[in-house]
Amino acid sequence: MARVTVEDCIEKVENRFELVLLASHRARLLASGAPLTVDRDRDKNPVVALREIGDETITADDLKEQLIHSLQKYVEVDEPEAETVPLLSSSPAAASVAPQSSASDDSEVSFDRMSEEDLLRGLENLAPPTETDDEGD
Repeated sequence: MARVTVEDCIEKVENRFELVLLASHRARLLASGAPLTVDRDRDKNPVVALREIGDETITADDLKEQLIHSLQKYVEVDEPEAETVPLLSSSPAAASVAPQSSASDDSEVSFDRMSEEDLLRGLENLAPPTETDDEGD
């Protein structure tokens, strides 16, 4: 088989930069033990990767998805959001009232919010004050 050239592969992947990225990613996969889809013929991994792309034994779209997945550091998983439950007050009058349906009036839902100043004041109260040597003199 004749040597593969970039011109042979550019028909499959139109952007040369993308071709280099995909071929290098495939060459790294081959180096880590991925199975070959063409005969090696004493070629090194980058040439084998280009031959696989040129012969379309591996599609460029599949390689692109694998490359993107390998570069992702955080994969966001779509999980259902927890339902918002309105706060119940502890007064006896509130306990005797039947709960309203949340679908009819969502404007009465309140959240417990704390300002940054309140948080800092609370944290200051948790830590004991440090003693210095010049306080008693």
